[in-house]
Amino acid sequence: MKNDNSMAWMLVLPALILLCIVGVVPLLAVFNYSFFDIFTLQDRFWVGLEWYGDLVGTPELYHALGRSVLFTCVILAVQFPLGIAIALLLPQQTYTSSFFLIVLAVPLVVPWNMIPIIWLNLINPDYGLIGYGIKAIGWDFDYKFNALHTWILIVLMDTWHWVGLVAILAYSGLSSIPQAYLQAAAIDSASKWQVFRFIQLPKIKGVLMMGLLLRVMDSLMIYTEAFTINAGGPEGATSFLSLELGEEIGGFDYGPAAARSVLYFLLVLVVAWIFQLSLRRQNEKEA
Repeated sequence: MKNDNSMAWMLVLPALILLCIVGVVPLLAVFNYSFFDIFTLQDRFWVGLEWYGDLVGTPELYHALGRSVLFTCVILAVQFPLGIAIALLLPQQTYTSSFFLIVLAVPLVVPWNMIPIIWLNLINPDYGLIGYGIKAIGWDFDYKFNALHTWILIVLMDTWHWVGLVAILAYSGLSSIPQAYLQAAAIDSASKWQVFRFIQLPKIKGVLMMGLLLRVMDSLMIYTEAFTINAGGPEGATSFLSLELGEEIGGFDYGPAAARSVLYFLLVLVVAWIFQLSLRRQNEKEA
């Protein structure tokens, strides 16, 4: 006898309606605005694909894309090895590990607009803890006019904010490994690197791919932190895709901003699709 699953669909119907209201409807509105030159919502003039052509034909778009991709690669290269190392150092199933996991989770609940303010206070040479250390070693740290220093500050700030997520995901994957695997490795006199390479890493690969997807998508949309630190400076060195979009919105260029938003959405969608294919192929290999 075939089961009637209509009630199951009725249970998720409110969530689907809410998703359409907060997600699909605004996206369609932005897509519609991208074809107009907008002065007010009542005074709009059809321009077709003009904004898209102008945007694709400007070198600034590709420069901002390059900076965004570089930022994403840097934070992934820093945060994932560091997060995995922290997870490996934590003892399994103890009160100590629970305490450190809570500490690692604290930055994740800090409001995004407060994070750059916290770090600007920390590096202040007059009263900041990190600022005192920088002054003590005689480092002429100038994040306002030195592009490398600005990048270092933003990467450190983003790492402080998100490395806890990587560590928590890695720790959850390590905790799910059956002890029989580790006991067998100990009997075979496997080194720590061999245990990590052939037992731990394959077991946490799934959760790490999930964290990788979240971090890639989030890093491509970084705005509040970079804007508050130096507003894309110095000389545009930290002007990422999202910051240029914010400048157009702030300048009331709603038509070009809508076209830029659609292109950014397609970029994130392509990244998510690539990750989905990778996860599917990984699951097929493991099946």
